[in-house]
Amino acid sequence: MLYVKKNSNEISVLFCPLNWGLGHATRIVPIIRSHIQQGDKVFIAASGNALAFLQSEFPDIDFIKFKGLNVRYFRPPFLFVGLLLQTPLFALSIVYEYFKLKKILKKQKINLVISDNRYGVRTKKVKSVLITHQLYIQLPKSIKIISPALHLLTKYLISKFYECRVPDYEDIHKSLSGELSHSKTVPDNVKYIGPLSRFSGIMPEPISYEYNTVIIISGPEPEKTQFMNRMIKEYENKTFNTLIVAGNTNLNIEEYSIGAVKVLPHLKTEKLMYALLNCNTVIARCGYSTIMDMHILGIKTIKWFPVKGQTEQEYLYKWLSK
Repeated sequence: MLYVKKNSNEISVLFCPLNWGLGHATRIVPIIRSHIQQGDKVFIAASGNALAFLQSEFPDIDFIKFKGLNVRYFRPPFLFVGLLLQTPLFALSIVYEYFKLKKILKKQKINLVISDNRYGVRTKKVKSVLITHQLYIQLPKSIKIISPALHLLTKYLISKFYECRVPDYEDIHKSLSGELSHSKTVPDNVKYIGPLSRFSGIMPEPISYEYNTVIIISGPEPEKTQFMNRMIKEYENKTFNTLIVAGNTNLNIEEYSIGAVKVLPHLKTEKLMYALLNCNTVIARCGYSTIMDMHILGIKTIKWFPVKGQTEQEYLYKWLSK
């Protein structure tokens, strides 16, 4: 079960995804749907693109603005070093999340809190569930020596939750995330719930045109825009049609075409599903939510482009290559 039911009465559930790319927001969509379908009261606390995306998917539920840390990403080879320098900000953000949640709980009657990768969104007053696939964060070789300390810290933070749900298969031979979520010392409150995807349980809705290639743009800036410009340059003069989905939930941005390439800022889930199922090739970053989406859709012809210097994506690329 993806939810906790309290007798046969309605429960109120608060969802709070991290706003680092859209992946943390997209993968909780099927869980949100399950609660809505069973008649529960749902609140979503989010910010930025995550908030805009979930508002477009669920326009009729209650939303709460919940600011998150604005991480600054540096160009390789300084990407991870830049993140490391921002460690004090990560710690402060966890404290902020903890007290922000306390304020929300004073105003709203909540029975269940579901956090996607926000370690401060937890409380002893109600059941607090963490969704994450990163039980064991991958570090660059240059600082691999601190891995044991980092894993102890991660385990401690996870232990503070009532339950940690990992969106992957428990059997490592079937696993999509490999060693990111599997080890001999998995925290006691961990449960494997299988891959999550916003495409689960829905019907595709046709779009105006069909495309030979669909390119999904995701990830942090400035890499995100650089990757999109690179793809436009590579495919604009091809003899076949290419669709680029820019992953921008700002509805004020208009679609445009360059040669054989059509760029859409965003596509609703049903339309994106149709485009992916009816193209010959998908090109995407190695984000874990995108990997789960392709797995659920059964798409095999994929060209993966990991973000250089982002150790998680580089590891996932190697794992998938096996």
